[in-house]
Amino acid sequence: MNIRIGTRGSKLALWQAEYVKDKIVKAGHTAEINIIQTKGDKILDVAISKIGSKGVFTEEIEAQLAEGNIDIAVHSAKDMQSELPEGFDLIAFTEREKVNDVLVSHKESVDIHNKDNPLIIGTSSTRRIATLKHFYPHIKTVDIRGNLQTRIRKMEEGLCDAILLAYAGVHRMEYDEKIKLELSTKEFIPAVGQGSVAIEVHKNIGEEKKQMLRFALNHRNTEYCLLAERAYLRYLQGGCSIPVFGLANLNTNSIEMEAGIISLDGQERISMKLTDETSRAEELGTLIARQILKKGGDRILKEIREQLSEE
Repeated sequence: MNIRIGTRGSKLALWQAEYVKDKIVKAGHTAEINIIQTKGDKILDVAISKIGSKGVFTEEIEAQLAEGNIDIAVHSAKDMQSELPEGFDLIAFTEREKVNDVLVSHKESVDIHNKDNPLIIGTSSTRRIATLKHFYPHIKTVDIRGNLQTRIRKMEEGLCDAILLAYAGVHRMEYDEKIKLELSTKEFIPAVGQGSVAIEVHKNIGEEKKQMLRFALNHRNTEYCLLAERAYLRYLQGGCSIPVFGLANLNTNSIEMEAGIISLDGQERISMKLTDETSRAEELGTLIARQILKKGGDRILKEIREQLSEE
């Protein structure tokens, strides 16, 4: 079997595509990579929350899937919208990398606690901005877009003191030496899916090819966790512009998940932790979402959407 892989063209996206290609080849098949530019790649001077949260990094790739020009699309799982368009499905999640957010800087050291000389941190994530406002209100933030290399260049040119990023991308691009601080998941609970690569297909894909891809690419333990996290996100109808967070972990015979939502100004943060059987991963994510909404998350969500629509 030959598998045509669709991907964005950034160095990190290509790393992910090559990673997937290598797994397919090791399973005894061939694969080729097709680069597709997305809306999120073209518009770099506007915050993601203002472009729109649905399909910013996926819409054009999904069009190629639907037309049969590619067999699979490779995405960062955290970039996937909570609900896929009709006819599309995520059939595999690769083994998850460390999920933490990290501070990357060209400076010798950075002190996130120093209120007398507060850092200017670059990030375009509403979740990270709101979390900083909640736990470190003295920190200043500046919007920064582009691929990892572009962001680092902008930082070094003086836009900010540090950049707040996912460890997975920094590590995969071999910038580990620039990591100055690994942030605890007790404060910075990651975005849903952070650290894993998701494989998307169109319903027209043959069953034999689909099963081969699942066998070659899917990491079952990671899948349990992401099914819970994505069920949480789906129930809230969240996207890239909504500061929600969720992290599931497997124990011996159960899955534990902590998730929540935070207001854009960082003043209100609601979180909850629950445990259930691994076979009930999606039910767990949905239950947490319902509880979060009941605890005031529905009001926060409404306010967030109203504020974003006014901008």
